[in-house]
Amino acid sequence: MGKLTVTAVQKAKPRDRDYKLADGAGLYLYVLSSGGRSWRLDYRYGGKRKTLTLGRFPRVSLADARHLVIEAHSKLAQGVDPAIERKVLKATAYLNSNETFEAVAREWAEMHLADKSASHKTRSKALLENDLIPVLGGIPMRDLNAVLLLGALRKVESRSIDMAHRARALAGQILRYAVATGRAERDFTPDLRGALRSRRKSHYPAITDPKEFAKLMLAIDYYNGTMTVRNALKIAPLLMLRPGELRHMTWEHVNWEKAQLEFPVGYMKRKDAPHIVPLSRQALAILREQQRFNGRFPPVFPSGHGRRSFLSENGVRAALRNMGYANSVQTVHGFRASARTIMDEVLGERPDLLEAQLHHMVRDSTGRAYNRTSHLEARREMLQRWADWIDESKRNLNVSD
Repeated sequence: MGKLTVTAVQKAKPRDRDYKLADGAGLYLYVLSSGGRSWRLDYRYGGKRKTLTLGRFPRVSLADARHLVIEAHSKLAQGVDPAIERKVLKATAYLNSNETFEAVAREWAEMHLADKSASHKTRSKALLENDLIPVLGGIPMRDLNAVLLLGALRKVESRSIDMAHRARALAGQILRYAVATGRAERDFTPDLRGALRSRRKSHYPAITDPKEFAKLMLAIDYYNGTMTVRNALKIAPLLMLRPGELRHMTWEHVNWEKAQLEFPVGYMKRKDAPHIVPLSRQALAILREQQRFNGRFPPVFPSGHGRRSFLSENGVRAALRNMGYANSVQTVHGFRASARTIMDEVLGERPDLLEAQLHHMVRDSTGRAYNRTSHLEARREMLQRWADWIDESKRNLNVSD
């Protein structure tokens, strides 16, 4: 087979331009001007001319190259494109060499933790490095099962029930990624429901006494930290958003003409529906002040380290602590509970409007979920009454003092 000899191939020297030495059946030695030599095969598949690189000389000899050509033509006779088959084999080989729990977990972490908050990233990596990888790291994903995972989770559970549940959820995300990349058959973490001890329901600490809450709001007014942190704390109870939703707001979410915030599907914790938050006059004033400060960059509440970055979770937490409100007394998330309780018990606002404002699932009398514009004007009036009540309560404190 072929025209070339071993001697001719060995003596092939580089020239000013790349050139070919044909052997036959589409095989040729491709000699680069830089000195590199590789075997290539030209063939037709699906009516198109294609080229398959078979390997570099001398690692792939003339005899090896001819054998690879015979195999390629055999594949073509079966209707298989040898180039596509090679890509599939390479992908499969890569996945097989990276199919242990540790390899998949690290790959998942690199892809999915990059844009998460610092606290979420730290917690997830700690669970991986300290709890899951030491026990499960060397196990191929296809051999991992519910019993093995439960063994690892039991060790976490002996330290913290809550962290064990977090570890189960984390393992589930990794398993679903493994399924998507062909390295596991299914996510079996739902099979472990009920296998771990139930975690006790805990509520975010929140001040719900009206007078004490007014004192907190007055303390925020006089907070001597940055304007951004002060404004984030002032507006938190007016909007009733979760801390992450508040901190990651951008100016694209603000509809100045309609005086409302508009969050698209996927932004809120409940990712199945968009959300509209009417803005009271007080909330608008805070946003206007922030716009003058950082309107040229996306974040409404920027980090102290740069106006293009978002305010950190610890930034607002630390401010509350500095004002004398420990995490056991009031959290940023607790502003939702403070607002919900006082608006219900003191202002007598409708529970369904409060739940809708919190972006909880609320159904009408027919059992259908409210859409994002349902009772919008009623919620607008409710939030204005709430903002006015806060202002009045702070004035009454000053008068009494």
